[in-house]
Amino acid sequence: MHEFGTIVASAQERATETGDVIQEALATVRQHLGMEIAYFSEFVDGRSVFRRVDAPGLEQLVKVGDSHSLDDVYCNHILKGRLPQLIPDTSREPLAASMPITSAVPIGSHVSIPIHRPDGRPYGMFCCLSPKTSPSLNERDLGVMRIFAGLATKQLHGEIERSTSHRHKRLAVETIIEKSEFDIAFQPIFDLKAMELVSMEALCRFRTTPYRSPDQWFEDAAAVGLGIELELAALRTAADYIERLPDDVSLSLNASPEAILGGALHDVLDSRHLQRLVLEVTEHAQVADYDALHRALEPLRRSGLRIAVDDAGAGYSGLQHIVQIRPDIIKMDMSLTRGIDGDAARRALASAMIFYARETGALIVAEGIETESELRTLRLLGVARGQGYLLGRPAPLATGCGAAVPAALSA
Repeated sequence: MHEFGTIVASAQERATETGDVIQEALATVRQHLGMEIAYFSEFVDGRSVFRRVDAPGLEQLVKVGDSHSLDDVYCNHILKGRLPQLIPDTSREPLAASMPITSAVPIGSHVSIPIHRPDGRPYGMFCCLSPKTSPSLNERDLGVMRIFAGLATKQLHGEIERSTSHRHKRLAVETIIEKSEFDIAFQPIFDLKAMELVSMEALCRFRTTPYRSPDQWFEDAAAVGLGIELELAALRTAADYIERLPDDVSLSLNASPEAILGGALHDVLDSRHLQRLVLEVTEHAQVADYDALHRALEPLRRSGLRIAVDDAGAGYSGLQHIVQIRPDIIKMDMSLTRGIDGDAARRALASAMIFYARETGALIVAEGIETESELRTLRLLGVARGQGYLLGRPAPLATGCGAAVPAALSA
């Protein structure tokens, strides 16, 4: 491999370990050029601010966060072409020699490559300098600098893109929370033996255009640190509907372990209605501390709140999770419900779950029922409750609460 290729590959390998291409690029090019200081700067409000620095032994002189007025440094002159990017000897450049910073640092030799934002605007500089002159510096060395500056620029553009994306996501989620740009849909849950509507699950639906699924919005909210705030906003709105439901119909709400552990549920859930509320513990990651979760839920459970484990049989809602939560209701994931009428393995798993529920005094709710054959099989197995498109799709409360009992259910 060519010498330059070896140097670049070595820097990229170290960057893979540290996660910082810019820092490794600075260290590598500084050593290659035999100079004492390398830095990566950003132009902010008329100043050049050091964002990365590699200057072993000189940390007291130059460090991340230090800044200089752009009027006092070479940057603008290099951008305007008044100073060259490669200066082996600053005393041979009249403009550089006349600037106070040249003798103050001092700067004997200097190599600097302008860095630009994705839209072409100047961002800052990728620079190496030495108090000594470096007569051997040549165009080949400038080429090396450009290669490493290119690597730094690539990382910078990635950081800017991620930062912009983060900012846009956060603004979108903040707007949704502030303006309550979501509606609550309700999916009926039936007692499969008595053929009665016994509960409604509240589901959040966002009004934004173009449409994005609730999972995507909650993922974005979590990514920008607003996951719990968005959950609580949806929970607060959904919980208010309890007074519009018939007295014998409960309301099922979804909450993540993080939202539960945050301690705000007491303010969201009206204590007058806790006996008619079911809290479905959703999760997209493992529960780190079940004891803490129990402590957060215990006062609510004592006041009548029932706890359901969602998506049982899928993801992290496995047997250990169910045992730890000790739920009042176990919601069997649709991956077990779908095709259960023609799959002995699914029937065996469902039967085991039903047996566990009976032994612990819990109820089974089968999710995702879509065919009459699935429904008949679940009833024969002894599943207590069910929901799914066959029984009723999520809808505004006006239509969802009046869901008709399907013919197969009354058979």
